[in-house]
Amino acid sequence: MSSAEERELTRRAAHGDRAAFGEIVRRHQQAVFNVAYRLLGNRQDAEDAAQETFLRAYQFFGRFNADRPLAPWLKRVAVNVCLNRLESLRPELSLDQVPPRPEPAPGPEEYTLAREVGERLRAEIARLPPRYRAVIELRHFQDLSYEEIAAALHRPLSDVKSDLFRARKLLADRLKDWREQ
Repeated sequence: MSSAEERELTRRAAHGDRAAFGEIVRRHQQAVFNVAYRLLGNRQDAEDAAQETFLRAYQFFGRFNADRPLAPWLKRVAVNVCLNRLESLRPELSLDQVPPRPEPAPGPEEYTLAREVGERLRAEIARLPPRYRAVIELRHFQDLSYEEIAAALHRPLSDVKSDLFRARKLLADRLKDWREQ
């Protein structure tokens, strides 16, 4: 969809056109779900968070500037919904709760190693404090720039850079012993 088409759809939705908002949901639901899933680590929770994201977006759509890109705003709403859930629930995630992501590999040994590394990395990301988890998600899985992350989280750019540095260091420290085995 061109940016002009998206702006028109956004303007219509902001003026109460439910069909236009439904089209926005259809076009962005997978991206919103992906953000929620990576932050929450549970399919059901991610589906609930995605639904809540669109409900909140609908409530505040009249305040959204239709000349700005829609996707980063929706992702910011999703991150905020997820961070609120994480803060209120404080779930304890274990390796058993992190679903494995099958990755194709040439042979069984490479497949097993890749799966173990992926599981361990996802588990360690899930153990990070929510603010670190959010910057890792937005930077490495959503490919947002530092400036876009700062805008999405309503935080100073220096805080985002600092949190990303600390999150990466924590992950590296936690994975160091495991890699040396």
